[in-house]
Amino acid sequence: MLARPHRRAAGMGARVRALGRIVGVAWLAALLQLAAPAVADETLNPGDEAAIRQVIESQIAAFARDDGVEAFSYASPNIRAMFGSPERFMSMVRTGYPSVYRPRQVAFSALRTPDGAVVQGLIVLGPDGLQVLALYFMERQPAGDWRIDGVQLLPLPERAT
Repeated sequence: MLARPHRRAAGMGARVRALGRIVGVAWLAALLQLAAPAVADETLNPGDEAAIRQVIESQIAAFARDDGVEAFSYASPNIRAMFGSPERFMSMVRTGYPSVYRPRQVAFSALRTPDGAVVQGLIVLGPDGLQVLALYFMERQPAGDWRIDGVQLLPLPERAT
């Protein structure tokens, strides 16, 4: 006899998969826009790029310390509502985003604003030695600060040695 998965755990997996399907199309469009030259967006202030970089670097540093409370604080209200607690959020990151959770190396690329979205790309060398493009979708909060509203990891071609 097969054991049935716990209802709450099964529901969480379904929510994560549904979120992936919903935003996957938007992320693909954003990726295609990343190939285009960077375009200035009048809604971004001169300090926004540095502020966005600081939020991402701070979250990655919190992951390195296994500080779920701090890492969760950099997530947008939508992401916090989706996961509900730092523990659930960290569990998702550990299992679904190991390249961001334990990167060996991170390099920022240009900040892009495809179709009004604010997307910061990072080239990340993961713990497995493979590079991925991490697209960080950023959301400005009413007070003007920035939060991470989602991350999409896309494999990069392996380099010839």
